[in-house]
Amino acid sequence: MLLTKELRKMLPKLYAQEHTPDADKIVFVKFFPPWGAHSIFIAEFDGKDTMYGFITGPEPEWGYFSLRELESTRGPMGLSIERDRYFKPGRFADVVKIRG
Repeated sequence: MLLTKELRKMLPKLYAQEHTPDADKIVFVKFFPPWGAHSIFIAEFDGKDTMYGFITGPEPEWGYFSLRELESTRGPMGLSIERDRYFKPGRFADVVKIRG
């Protein structure tokens, strides 16, 4: 399970940080595929399936993610997307280091 009950309660509703500058948005959860070099930082959640956050990688961007899709994604040898259990919520600019 990628999102615990505690995390589901902690995440703001979709659009709660809509008027907050990107650098100041609070990201609460970090997901990553163990077989890749990118990460997904989640800032908002609709309480059911849709999340809003930032994905790093060759073309980093803010966007929407499906929790069900992330949970069902499988990589090499059946590996699945994981949650960084040691990630601490914080300002986007402070926790996400973008190369570019």
